[in-house]
Amino acid sequence: MQDDATKTAAERAETLAHALPFLRRYAGATVVVKYGGHAMGEEDLAATFGRDIALLKHVGINPVVVHGGGPQINAMLKRLAIQSTFIDGLRVTDAAMVEVVEMVLAGSVNKQVAGLINAAGALAVGICGKDGGLIRARKLERRVRDPGSNIERVLDLGFVGEPEHVDVRVIHALTGAGLIPVIAPVGVGRDGQTYNINADTVAGAVAGALGAMRLLMLTDVAGVLDAERRLVPEMTVAEVQAAIDAGVISGGMIPKVQTCVEAVKLGVKGAVILDGRQPHACLLELFTEGGGGTIIRP
Repeated sequence: MQDDATKTAAERAETLAHALPFLRRYAGATVVVKYGGHAMGEEDLAATFGRDIALLKHVGINPVVVHGGGPQINAMLKRLAIQSTFIDGLRVTDAAMVEVVEMVLAGSVNKQVAGLINAAGALAVGICGKDGGLIRARKLERRVRDPGSNIERVLDLGFVGEPEHVDVRVIHALTGAGLIPVIAPVGVGRDGQTYNINADTVAGAVAGALGAMRLLMLTDVAGVLDAERRLVPEMTVAEVQAAIDAGVISGGMIPKVQTCVEAVKLGVKGAVILDGRQPHACLLELFTEGGGGTIIRP
């Protein structure tokens, strides 16, 4: 029994030793993590995520978390008997719904995510894009073309927005004080209107504005797969576009890789699509040679 315990301790020490070059690489660096999907919905994975983010802070990295909350919004809408309206598969966010979105994302979910990190021994502060003028938003315009008439029309999705400007002063104030910002994807327009924004889009915009070393996108897939369904460990911006044109990257993966590409174009050193269902996905990506997903570089 003692031999087994000694062997386990030695393996842990060796793991830490192998991590040293990576700890040096990321010392003082900013890492933006988009948190959602199964990693957010399962209790054990959520607790592990909180510990991992706390660990990053304790070893000298500056993590910034952006979270989603679609299932929680749906649950609250159901409880309040608010019907969702969809146009071409896209949910319309009217005045009543945007109040629920803000209440859920900037309220209960935001504080829950911050609480996971606090429980692990770090200090996290929950904010949203309206705090400190962090995210100035504009109304999102979606255009669709009728396949029969070839006429293009604009879809009105209500108070759905996209980032127009990210003011990082509030983030720097928090990280400079040793705190971890946890950001809900709610922004504010020039006229004071609240906008619901896709969490992936917010994460990419925040990472770009910060010039982050890494953007880690936790998803429910292993990463980008090639035509033979094998994981692609690394791609350039040009290779991503070629894969989209060839139909290799399709469906819901397209907006995720496009977010990564935009972040890289804004100055992020590398954007990674990771499997959030895998415990310690962030640590595996940052502190091992192979990483765990698909990294997109300039």
